[in-house]
Amino acid sequence: MSAIPADPSLPDRFTLPAETVLRARERLVLDHFRDEVRQDWDATLSTFPHPHYELIAQMLVHDGDSEVRGYYQDTRVAFPDQDHELIAFRHSADAVIVEFWLLGTHNGFLGKIPPTGSKHRTRMTAYFIFDENENLVTERIYFDRLTVLKQLIAGLDKRKPTGLLKLFRVLRGALAAAGSKPDPRLSNTTPPNLNN
Repeated sequence: MSAIPADPSLPDRFTLPAETVLRARERLVLDHFRDEVRQDWDATLSTFPHPHYELIAQMLVHDGDSEVRGYYQDTRVAFPDQDHELIAFRHSADAVIVEFWLLGTHNGFLGKIPPTGSKHRTRMTAYFIFDENENLVTERIYFDRLTVLKQLIAGLDKRKPTGLLKLFRVLRGALAAAGSKPDPRLSNTTPPNLNN
């Protein structure tokens, strides 16, 4: 079996960049988190040359300034007090990987899910991916949607008709969101070349 030559446009997955590069990436990601909590969208978006979010749980992509601003607006309507608790930072050849808790109180519509007034604390992982010029090109977020939903409905009083009605509306909203088609940029994947 002959080896397939390495793609020179991809980083060597076995070699980390210099410490100065890793520190600069980490600083940029920390600034990004801080600016999101402050809801300073101009500062947050300035961390990307072209804003691009991939939400793996929903198989959604928000690409470009207006789509990402819309995503920020929608999530802050739903969770106006959204915050993060950092757990761990890790570095790879082309990314900073951050584990964190996402926190917030559900005080506004989350898509078609009506506000429940419940708090959530959900463990997540985000990959902040950098290109060969050290530009942040993607924030790819992994989390479990069911964990969030369980926390949002946990505070509803299911013994009262009003609580049952709200539960019905929340579940109907969640089902409406579940019917959307996955973005092909996330579902049409190619296995990596591991022969180098």
